[in-house]
Amino acid sequence: MLNLNKHKMNAELIKQVQEKAKEWLNPAYDKNTQDQVRQLLSNEDSSELVDSFYKDLEFGTGGLRGIMGVGCNRMNIYTVGVATQGLANYINKNFTSDEEKSVCIGHDCRNNSRLFAETVANIFSANGIKAYLFEDLRPTPEMSYCIRELGCKSGVIITASHNPKEYNGYKAYWDDGAQLVTPHDTNVIEEAKKVKAEDIKFTPNAKLIEILSKDIDKMYLDKVKTISLSPASIDRQNDLKIVFTPLHGTTVKLVPDSLKNWGFTNVHHVPEQDVIDGNFPTVWSANPEEPEALEMAINKAKEIDAELVMACDPDGDRLGISTKNDKGEWVIINGNQTALLFTWYIIYQNKKLNKLSGGEYMIKTIVTTELIKDVCTANGIECYDVYTGFKWIAAKIAELDADKYIGGGEESFGYMPASFTRDKDAVASCSLMAEIAAWAKDNGKTLYDLIRDIYIEYGYSKEKMIYIVRKGITGAQEISDMLKNFRNNPPLTIDGTKVASIKDYQSLEYKNYLDGSSSKLPFNTTSNVLQFFLEDGTKISVRPSGTEPKIKFYFEIKNKMSSIDEFDKLEKHSERRIDEIIKELGL
Repeated sequence: MLNLNKHKMNAELIKQVQEKAKEWLNPAYDKNTQDQVRQLLSNEDSSELVDSFYKDLEFGTGGLRGIMGVGCNRMNIYTVGVATQGLANYINKNFTSDEEKSVCIGHDCRNNSRLFAETVANIFSANGIKAYLFEDLRPTPEMSYCIRELGCKSGVIITASHNPKEYNGYKAYWDDGAQLVTPHDTNVIEEAKKVKAEDIKFTPNAKLIEILSKDIDKMYLDKVKTISLSPASIDRQNDLKIVFTPLHGTTVKLVPDSLKNWGFTNVHHVPEQDVIDGNFPTVWSANPEEPEALEMAINKAKEIDAELVMACDPDGDRLGISTKNDKGEWVIINGNQTALLFTWYIIYQNKKLNKLSGGEYMIKTIVTTELIKDVCTANGIECYDVYTGFKWIAAKIAELDADKYIGGGEESFGYMPASFTRDKDAVASCSLMAEIAAWAKDNGKTLYDLIRDIYIEYGYSKEKMIYIVRKGITGAQEISDMLKNFRNNPPLTIDGTKVASIKDYQSLEYKNYLDGSSSKLPFNTTSNVLQFFLEDGTKISVRPSGTEPKIKFYFEIKNKMSSIDEFDKLEKHSERRIDEIIKELGL
């Protein structure tokens, strides 16, 4: 019976998809696009047709993102055009006609990124909105900075971050330099839904397009330098040997220029990865979260006996780092540890410099290590939890005093050390991390030593994230069913330890299983995330990705650590514990 219903549903779906695809055969679409659609319609296998047309691309935690190709569920000049026309309509409705309306537009190294960025600029200008378009690829955080610096009403960056080469994306920003959040995100989507291909104004007004050159780079890099907290350490350790790789992306010039601007004189490159290429020929994934992405840089570091390796993703908002451990082996510092280092160092130096006058705060995402909150609390700093995605960190800053923000980040290798950008900033983060390494060296330590020192003072924590990929329309349903099962049949014990409490961010309900109490979570919006907290401090988080066909599981094991000698034992114990939990949950 289930199979018959499934076949019936598929037949109905294919019919709906075919009708939708045929709409792309009208003269509003160029001949090449029409030819590709006809080819999809004629294919005996309908899977590609269905994937290309079964839904419209929607904004997730990272905006509009998808595989490039024809169709409403693909990245092309028409889906980009619909989004841009909708955004332009929304801007023109929200700001008065006598205001100067402008937007900032940037792009990364991906295939078609320049085409999409120029398309966006053309459409905005055709709608009477001035378009500041970068002359070439630039990092996402610089575009965010420019929105605020140039007084723009909005901004767009064309990027798919660290996704595979087949992908591209479209991230939209508002006048605060942050990605769209409620109500703007849903309102823009509603505007875009009204747009048909024939409504898109592709013909540009050249007078309203201004190209941004290297002058704006200098302004941005000078602003980045203002976050330095120990320039004296850099003066003494300016020859710290650093290997940096942009992984074929946007930070190829800006990070080395920023490091030079901060005073570092011994920065080395991986020449093969300095090549700007949307096919990412030297890595299978241009994602600094993946150890393989840092392999060539680490080999270079071994060759020249470097002290620090840093890598950025293609759009320059994520930072991956590697350093030597106490045995002289190169190890990856994970995203939680990176955020922890930033947190500790920023608080330590601000206290030392008497810069804390009261009311300062930091922000982390709910799936990021709780140890960051422990460090903040112990030092009298407020630490706020927000949903995954830097748009929520920016939204929290908008609620509070931006001048009191001193740092925030997430476990997925993103950090924002200042509020002059409102997105994760790998350019600023690389510079500050190099300073932390220089300060550590100035004090006879390495980054590895610093992490262990923090564990001794504030407690040990081990984190791990795994994900399950389920592609296509059936995959989305499988992911939904997995979450429903955890929500409707929550475990009461995990690996022999009682579940102390559950946070359900979809219902905004907090349940304490130890005393039977419940309460509402302090969030204004909902998110499809579940968290299980065990009696021993273990945290398990479950959430679907906002931009990829994945369901993600985050694990955190906490413990006490009295001395450095206990570190290796705790690492092995925690790894085994996480493996047992994964096995018990059937993942």
